[in-house]
Amino acid sequence: MTAAVARQQQRSDRLRLLVQPIAVVVLVCGVLVWAFAQDLDSIEKQSLTASSLLSATWDHLVISFVVTALVLVVAVPLGVVLTRPWARRVAPVFLGIATIGQASPAIGVLVLFFLATGLEGLWAAVLPIAFYTLLPVLRNTMVGLQGVDPALIDAGRGIGMSTGAVLRRIELPLAVPLILAGLRTALVLAVGVATLAVFVNGGGLGLLIDTGYKLARFPVLITGAVLAVGLALLVDWLGAVAETYLGPKGLR
Repeated sequence: MTAAVARQQQRSDRLRLLVQPIAVVVLVCGVLVWAFAQDLDSIEKQSLTASSLLSATWDHLVISFVVTALVLVVAVPLGVVLTRPWARRVAPVFLGIATIGQASPAIGVLVLFFLATGLEGLWAAVLPIAFYTLLPVLRNTMVGLQGVDPALIDAGRGIGMSTGAVLRRIELPLAVPLILAGLRTALVLAVGVATLAVFVNGGGLGLLIDTGYKLARFPVLITGAVLAVGLALLVDWLGAVAETYLGPKGLR
């Protein structure tokens, strides 16, 4: 990539970081103004109160961020372990399991987990969604660590670093950009799939979408859908900000 192309890409990324949140605010506010301006019946008024919208959005955020935290706690350490020489033989097994989770329909994973455990509520949604979104973080962690130049690792060991110190001070910092990219993908997936939590009494914006669809209340349906889209775009923007400013300074 030439210097001119790189500068153009940087300007494009910065413009997107500026425009995307503004577009989300305009979209969500516009739809809310439109919805509240409609001649709502009693059911629509009950669903489209400020408290119900805030409660559904909060539940959706809780599901999404608990899923992301769980994926981060599981996938990054697992990715580190699977890139060690003594564990590389079993890496395809774990990657295969994670691939099965994401290749399966999300609603199928949720329903099968519910039928197998009988759980309802937050954890009935969080655990299968975490399994569904595990692959991007696990794979990116492994690819990031495997992509570290062996000469840098040898140099670290040559100046007396232990294996753990090389991992903490060389391998993981260099893998951070790819790990953040995988985490961003996982978070956006979690926000999208969290709309299905309604089927296991997990709450979230899926409740508005489901209510609006089943009862043919289109203001409720459209409001729930737009809020879910806006939330996904917002967390994608937060992920882009993290990728831009949290990676190693030399790689930005």
